[in-house]
Amino acid sequence: MQCRLDDQIAIVTGASSGLGFATASALAEAGAAVAVNYNSQAEPAERLAAEIVARGGRAFAYGADVSDEDAVARLFAQTLERWGAVDIVVANSGMQKDAPSAEMSLADWKRVIDVNLTGQFLTARAAIRQFMAQGDRGVSAAVGKILHMSSVHDVIPWGGHVNYAASKGGVDMLMRTLAQEVGPQRIRVNAISPGAISTAINKEATEGEAAEKLMRLIPYKRIGRAEDVARAAVFLASDMADYITGATLYVDGGMTLYPGFEDNG
Repeated sequence: MQCRLDDQIAIVTGASSGLGFATASALAEAGAAVAVNYNSQAEPAERLAAEIVARGGRAFAYGADVSDEDAVARLFAQTLERWGAVDIVVANSGMQKDAPSAEMSLADWKRVIDVNLTGQFLTARAAIRQFMAQGDRGVSAAVGKILHMSSVHDVIPWGGHVNYAASKGGVDMLMRTLAQEVGPQRIRVNAISPGAISTAINKEATEGEAAEKLMRLIPYKRIGRAEDVARAAVFLASDMADYITGATLYVDGGMTLYPGFEDNG
């Protein structure tokens, strides 16, 4: 058995950069047709879709704000119009608006919760409805697969990022509750919680002196790459992971092992 996704249809939200971009590319490489969702960055999403098509795959880019219920419905409708089904949904969209708690505006609190938590609920709900409506298509052992992109901050507190940490803690319970609820329908729901991953938007925090400081938090002593997360997504979406549901896979080099206690604290 291989991590292949041939004849399957995937939607990846927030796929215009970083983890979503790498995950959409990896799913396509494994044989899936991919709807590359973006919110505000159309060009890189359209470029990725074109690259996938040039490699012989199937892809299209579509703009939708996942915190908008109608926009999520349109994203699924566009995918169904092109390919007639959905088999894999990666709820990846996320954002940060950081500030100390006493200084955080209600608008910034709400916006992060709306995208990171409500957006993941809306995406998962649309996926569950579609999986139930289409039934078993015979392309996978499961009727459908949902992957929630979380963070090590679903278990590690993060001062100055209370909205982000709260949203990721919520994603954990969202994922586990959905997995419990829809498991009898052979719908698998899991999460990936990345640690320190180097992407274009966080170079300042993952290069140079910042990287040396960050390394103290990573027992495996390297900063992750987007491809590390993308490979985990392909595995969890494949039949090789068919008996895995309600689980979180930490792709973090051991960050959640609390390395500050490695010498007895």
